[in-house]
Amino acid sequence: MAATAPKITEYEIDVQDVEYLRHGDSALLARLFKPRGSGPFPALVELHGGAWCLGDRLNDTTINERLARNGILVAALDFRLPPVASYPASLADINYGIRWVKSQAEKLGTRPDAVCTFGISSGGHQAMLLGMRPQDSRYSAIALAGGAKFEASVRGVIMGSPVIDPIGRYRYAKQLQEKGNPPAFVDLVLPLHDKYWLNEAAMDEASPVQILERGERVATPPVLYIQDVRDIVHPRAQLERFVELYRKVGGQVDLELSEGAAEAFMSRNAPPALRDMHEKRDSSSSRASSVLEKMVSFIHTQTR
Repeated sequence: MAATAPKITEYEIDVQDVEYLRHGDSALLARLFKPRGSGPFPALVELHGGAWCLGDRLNDTTINERLARNGILVAALDFRLPPVASYPASLADINYGIRWVKSQAEKLGTRPDAVCTFGISSGGHQAMLLGMRPQDSRYSAIALAGGAKFEASVRGVIMGSPVIDPIGRYRYAKQLQEKGNPPAFVDLVLPLHDKYWLNEAAMDEASPVQILERGERVATPPVLYIQDVRDIVHPRAQLERFVELYRKVGGQVDLELSEGAAEAFMSRNAPPALRDMHEKRDSSSSRASSVLEKMVSFIHTQTR
């Protein structure tokens, strides 16, 4: 008799927007996707992509809902973007957001020691950079009222097609532009790199690949790295160099590299400029489900 597949619990969820941080008259919101149940559930701080300049907390609603239905509390953050503020402002907001989730853990139905991060494209870069530098004084500069005991280290980082080497991607796009007739993404990302980073020195200073190349001491939370093998927007060589260097310093990296992996992150909520940055492909529900299952397993494993 065939073995019976394990029962998977699918939770009803509640969704709400809350203010987690304020700069003057401007409120930054977190969209919370909360499983109904006694918990405590693992928590995931989600960071939208958009070449550091586009998008908001609504970009990845579809995948955040699915994660929440699998028993994960998701906090999708808004953070400051140009022209309001350039690097490192978004990192300071996100670092605060991670600490805020920890400080609200009991109310939200999670635990302070059960927080991971997840980001796509530039959001993946920011998740990894903060994972490696959770106590950097620039990123932790915003005080959390009554929350001095909380810091921004995380139990795991999930990256979907991250800009893992901003300076490397910038120079790669420049080279494609100089050759003439570049792919469509080039004319989009180059001015956005300039708008957020302001100069190449900042791109280099805050590149996870270059940080490891320089031998800086970093935190090494476990990583789930997801990328489509057909991806030309996020160079494969930079992925491979990050994985090599991160493992060399003792970090764990689980790779999900496959044709169709990117379909898991396709979203109707993203601005057209973000959708157009990638070639249009037929979505694959089976691939999306497989990637989601790996994400859910990774989060639950790292937060036990």
